[in-house]
Amino acid sequence: MNLKRIALAFGFALMLAAALPLRAQTGCDDSPEDPTIMLALVGGGGALVASLWRSRKRGP
Repeated sequence: MNLKRIALAFGFALMLAAALPLRAQTGCDDSPEDPTIMLALVGGGGALVASLWRSRKRGP
C-alpha cells in the first residue's frame, strides 16, 4: 500500500469518526446540531482536497 492510499484511508476514517457522534439520534426534526453546517464543512473540505489533488497532478 502506498502513502497516498494510507493518507486517503486515514482521512476518511477521521471524517467518519468526527461525523458519527454529531449525527442526530432521532432524525433532523429535533437535531441538536445544524446539519447544513456539517454538510458545508464536509463539502468545503472535499472541494479543497480535490483542488489540491488537481494542482499537484498538473504540476508546475
